[in-house]
Amino acid sequence: MMDKQTLLAGACALCLTPVFGWAQPTDTSGDAPLSAIDWLEQTPTITLKINPEPPVASGGDTPVVTVTPLGAQGRDAVGLLPSNVTGLPNSLWQESTAMRLADLVADQPIQAMPAMQALLYTLLLAEANPPYDAGGNDLLLLARVDKLVSLGALEHANALLTRATPDTPELFQRWFDVTLLIGEESRACEMLKQNAHLAPGYAPRVFCLARDGEWDTAVVTLNSAKLLGLLSEEEDGLLLRFLDPELFEEDPLLVAASRPSPLKFRLYEAIGEPQPTATLPRSYAHADLRDTSGWKAKLEAAERLARVGALPENQLLGIYSQNKPAASGMIWDRVSAVQAFDRAMTSEDASKIAQRLPSAWSAMKAARLEVPFARFYAEGLMKMSLTGVSETLRREILLLSPDYESVAQVGTRDFLAGLALGSPPRRGKNPRFQAVSDAFHGAGVPQGLSNQLARGQLGEVILEAMSLFSQGAAGDLRALTSALATFRAVGLEDTARQAALQVLLLERGF
Repeated sequence: MMDKQTLLAGACALCLTPVFGWAQPTDTSGDAPLSAIDWLEQTPTITLKINPEPPVASGGDTPVVTVTPLGAQGRDAVGLLPSNVTGLPNSLWQESTAMRLADLVADQPIQAMPAMQALLYTLLLAEANPPYDAGGNDLLLLARVDKLVSLGALEHANALLTRATPDTPELFQRWFDVTLLIGEESRACEMLKQNAHLAPGYAPRVFCLARDGEWDTAVVTLNSAKLLGLLSEEEDGLLLRFLDPELFEEDPLLVAASRPSPLKFRLYEAIGEPQPTATLPRSYAHADLRDTSGWKAKLEAAERLARVGALPENQLLGIYSQNKPAASGMIWDRVSAVQAFDRAMTSEDASKIAQRLPSAWSAMKAARLEVPFARFYAEGLMKMSLTGVSETLRREILLLSPDYESVAQVGTRDFLAGLALGSPPRRGKNPRFQAVSDAFHGAGVPQGLSNQLARGQLGEVILEAMSLFSQGAAGDLRALTSALATFRAVGLEDTARQAALQVLLLERGF
């Protein structure tokens, strides 16, 4: 065991060695892409009907992906969902510029309505021809990955980057960060060991060397980088403690940056100073899903991710059911309500379901998790026959589920039922209902978007319509009509109906 002075000085005679313990770069372009994506069936995608053929497979099996040379066009064409799954044509991006598309993706807000979240995921994961001016700079792919990370969809981002082969510095940096946040950095470190030029700095090199058991080389590399001014004081302090935490047991705790990088976040965790994730970007919430986290932290992280479609509903409900609440108030009351309702559903006792449904639904509305709840329990609720308030709630829940058309075909034939079937009454009871109705009765696509469609810029139009919908959901009813009318015009009928139902049924600040 080295003492602190030796660790800090670190083999001075070797400090300026030009080879930092890494092998020379090797070609990794032949690495095979992922052959299976076992979480694909949980991907929050939607049915898109643009092609005349039936576009969506009936099951969740992984589609067969044809691998073609990337060539000079770079990797903007890479995706996880081929055209026969999304229904989107391969020409989705090809008539637009890469910069314009990258800007539109980056500017997409975190959508309040799950239908828009689902559509965004579909676009981000779609395989399609690259923009005509892609030129190998990967602008669109980088923007898609960055958006997935900002949503907290790290497994999706990891799979997308792996399929693309992250052998450029820009792609590798994102892959390294993602693998750190999901605790699967071994492959990234192995690739970095063989391709030192990909390193986004010397701190990752030291980290990976230490993980690999090359402790002496890590010390030399750390001291060399420090001597050359290639590390910040925070990075240096973290890596010193990471290499030998026992030497710093008596030292005061480090002051963490307000927004640590993924590597710093992992290093703080490794030296026994884990950082709370509640105030960090959503992607950091994945750290709280691990078994080492407390149940409350896990619950809060699961809700945060499920709210934007980055966590499947079955995983959310599974975390709800892990323990019995030992306290009351806020999240504990919500967990209690959902657990009680789940027991009622398991018993298939209509009276118990009717009794527990109102409190469970109220809890989900407070957390803005209505649609994950509806998706999870739709199949069971379709079999139930309730009365009164509980029947009203059951119908509302089912209208927010993938079974919205089926429930609309029976029972009350009101505005919502007509909307679910694609033909709402021409007159709405208030301006918001009227704005929705107009989109299904003759409203046209805005002229600017119509011109873009004529030029074949479908992906660009969909992204712009999504921004319009965000404005509409916030209260701009003209934008709401235009967005819904555009979705219908380009064949996104299912998206238009689900989004319209969510605008009318979910309380999102109108």
